[in-house]
Parts: sequence; structure tokens; C-alpha cells
Amino acid sequence: MNLPNESRLITNVSCPFCGLACDDLNIRVSGNSLGVEANSCERATRLFAANSGAPGTNGSIKNLAAPFAQCAASAASLLRRASQPLISGLAADVGGIRAALRMADRIGAIVDHMNATALSRNLLVLQDSGWIVSTFAEVRSRADFVLIVGTETNSRFPRFAERLIDPLDSPFSDGPMQRSVVYLGPKPKAPADARVLDCPTSGLGEVFGALRCLIANRPLQAVQVAGLDMEVLRSLAGEMRRARYGVVAWAAADLDLPHGELVVQSICGLISDLNETTRFAGLPLGGNDADITANQVTLWQTGLPLRTGFGRGVPEYDAYHFGTDRLLASKNADVLLWVSAFDPLRLPPETDVPTIVLGSPAMRFTKPPAVFIPVATPGLHHAGHFFRSDGVMAVRLRKLTDSPLPSVADVLTAIEQAI
Repeated sequence: MNLPNESRLITNVSCPFCGLACDDLNIRVSGNSLGVEANSCERATRLFAANSGAPGTNGSIKNLAAPFAQCAASAASLLRRASQPLISGLAADVGGIRAALRMADRIGAIVDHMNATALSRNLLVLQDSGWIVSTFAEVRSRADFVLIVGTETNSRFPRFAERLIDPLDSPFSDGPMQRSVVYLGPKPKAPADARVLDCPTSGLGEVFGALRCLIANRPLQAVQVAGLDMEVLRSLAGEMRRARYGVVAWAAADLDLPHGELVVQSICGLISDLNETTRFAGLPLGGNDADITANQVTLWQTGLPLRTGFGRGVPEYDAYHFGTDRLLASKNADVLLWVSAFDPLRLPPETDVPTIVLGSPAMRFTKPPAVFIPVATPGLHHAGHFFRSDGVMAVRLRKLTDSPLPSVADVLTAIEQAI
């Protein structure tokens, strides 16, 4: 138990607030308040502060304060009567997601994630043709050429360059590594001192199609592609061919355009082409709001990815029809259970469907949900596990301070027992 005015420093803390899962933060704990003293970023600073302090323990039913047991009973009543419940948001640790899947299996719910539309752009390609991908350690230690697709990587993952690109020490090099870094996308959103090939996001598919032609020495009758001169693309193709260990990094969330998965497929096709003569790999970036965690747990529990339903008595996957927005717009889901334990700004979509929210006590709603139950944050108020962006390991999250709030797993267990 922490003393009310106790102040202590905890070092080497793993951050649960983005897919990098940086494990070197120094956190100052003063009673219930948490502040990042070293190795922070704007995202970590905001979310450690937003999820700390002395929380109120009461939830609410139709915007009226109510104790936990009453809120759990009201949520159970809504789910018990539902013909097609939907469990979405799903921003929780491994334990919380396992509890959500257990409940979904029992009540025949569909399971989705708040970031699944972006995540599906990668999953559809992985299912269709597979891919060659790398890990954080490989990129940091081996990559001599990195092409970053889209120019918002450093805003979505604020320490990406610091953790993976800037370090030039390597166990595979006698001295500092020589690493070329190129950003491909809209220049105004790129780092000020970066080398940028300026093109619109909508033109990325054309650019990768052209690069595949150049790498394969196929004829290409064009002067420009997506605003880029062919000589610029020929030079880029030459750099990629000469790389000893090249990497293409992208965040699927940046590819918010019709059939964005086709851009991912072109990227993966280019990587495959390059591996005929050199070594190249992809680095798909995600993991924010625990989307990689949710997908990993769903995979090992069901053998299927997110957007899986249990209404037929067996798991059933449908990347299109089981999307949250589609289900709510069509009223095919009649109750929404929204889980968001990390970021209080990630609110449920506005809908007339009765909504149950398990979320941060710092959440502020324009339209109050039918039931709101405040929950603890994994990695701050209780221990847990979280998969980082490259998916190769589950990072252990530590408890940093006491909280009177229950975990997502505890709340879902209580609701399930009341159904």
C-alpha cells in the first residue's frame, strides 16, 4: 500500500500507450499521481497524467451515479436481453481481452477493436499472400537503409526515430553504422530535417508499382509518378538494390484511402522482389490502444483475427460485415460494450444503440452511455501484458501505484457472473 504523500521514482518502466512499448521510462509516483521524469514523449506525458490522480469509484447508469455492483447488474441485464451484442473498443491488456472473448463466447457477441479498420489493411495482405517482416532489434542493429512510408510515423509513435533509427551502434558493425533514411509521403507532415520524397498519400500505390517495375527492369513509359520525377524513383530503386539490409516501415493507419490494403500489398510485393538479390524486410507499425494485443489474443483463442463473431456457436470471421461502424449503422448490433482502458479520448462512436462503457474515469461524454464503469489502467494501476508493434513479444506491464478501481478483466468477470 502506498502512503498518501509518498514520493518515489520507478525506473525502467514499460509504457502501454503506444506500440513501441518503450521500456526505459522513469516514473515519479506521488501518492496517486504519476509523472514521467525521463525518456518521455508527448503521448506518454499526456496519458500518464490523464490516468493518474485520485479517481472517483462510482460508475453511472443513465448519467446517475451508481455503485459498482449496481452498474455491473445493469450491464448484465442489457447484455442478457440483447439479440446481437457487440464488444468493441477492446483497448485492454491480455487479461482484459481474454475476459472479453470469454464473455463473447458465452453471449454470442461479435468482437472488434477501435483500430480494426486500419489493422485490417495489414491482415488482408497477410492472409492473401503473406509477407517478410522484421523486428525492432533487427531494424536497429542491422538496417542500413530505411524507407518510411507516410510521414506521420513520428506523431503516431513519437520515439520511433529515437529508439530505432537514430542509434547507430550495432553488434554487427566495427564502428557506427551508416544508415540512409527516406520518408515517402506528404512533406508538410514529415520531420523538418528529414529527407522526404514528397507525394500525396493517394499516390503511394502508383509509386510502389513504379518501383517494382524499376527493380525488375521492366519498361515503364512515364515522366512522373504521383508528382515524383522518374529520375528520383530510379535513384531510390538503386539505393534499395544496394542495401545490405533494407527495411520499409509503414503504419496502416496512415493509409486511410479506398482499398488501402492494396498499397500494403504493393509494399510487400516490392520487398519480395528485392529479396531475390539482397535482404529486405517490412516493419508494419501498430499496437496503439492495444490493437496488436487484441489481435494476438483473438488469434490464439479462436484461430481467427479480430472481427470474429460467436453468434452461431462457433467462431466466425468477417472483416467486412463485423466492423463496428457497419454493425451500428445498420442496427444489426443492439447493444455495444465499449472497452477503453488507456486513452480517455477514445470514446465510443455516437449511436442510438444502448452502450456500456468500461473506461478511464477521465472520460467525458457528449452523450452519456447507458452504463459507465470506471476501470484501472494496465501498467499503471495493475500488472499485465501488452504486445508491442512487431508482435514478437508480450511486454510485462508493472503496477506503479494502488487504485480502488477494478481491472477490465475483473469488471467483465463480474458482469458475466451476473448474466
